[in-house]
Amino acid sequence: MVEWRISETPVPYEEALAFMEHRVAQIAAGEADEMVWLLEHPPLYTAGTSAKREDLVDPDRFPVYEAGRGGQYTYHGPGQRIAYVMLDLNKRGRDVRCFVRRLEDWVIAALAEFNVKGEIRDGRVGVWVTRPDKPKAADGTLREDKIAAIGVKLRKWVSFHGISINLEPELEHFSGIVPCGIRDHGVTSLVDLGIPATMVDLDVALRATFDRTLGDSSRTNTESC
Repeated sequence: MVEWRISETPVPYEEALAFMEHRVAQIAAGEADEMVWLLEHPPLYTAGTSAKREDLVDPDRFPVYEAGRGGQYTYHGPGQRIAYVMLDLNKRGRDVRCFVRRLEDWVIAALAEFNVKGEIRDGRVGVWVTRPDKPKAADGTLREDKIAAIGVKLRKWVSFHGISINLEPELEHFSGIVPCGIRDHGVTSLVDLGIPATMVDLDVALRATFDRTLGDSSRTNTESC
């Protein structure tokens, strides 16, 4: 069974980290169910294990936290839905690459509920949308903006951290970092794309698409992803 938890007000980052650490230990010990936690954070930047100091453009703008997850710098703030996934990969197949791909599939499926086509790109983390409404790049290709970030950590094959989807954050806040180390592309949100969605709408979409992308704990790491 996967427990779902929704926080109605922004959760301080240190509080979220402490909660995840405790819950992951409980799951690994067989003392608690798996959990998906939906929340927002106050404005802040997080540094993943691959973060480069030069990508923190404005270090004094918001608090900066060492996240311990994979990836580089990212922004979190109001209007962005965070989904922290505390799931037991001992039951779901000990395949990190496959698990990350299923997280991507989950984001893409949730975006499809709003008729938004999310895509992944080799060498670029996160989920992307093409922007035919923007001027083309210098090489003639369509512009692409990132709408969701993904970064996870495992302890005893139990995951924590997870995904963030931009519903209606202040996009200018991303200018204080080079998001995920990617300089040649921008960021967007559902509202920026003209989708008048609410956080409740997004939560419903995440719940509706979870089971068909991540809900089957009988999958093993021998299956293709």
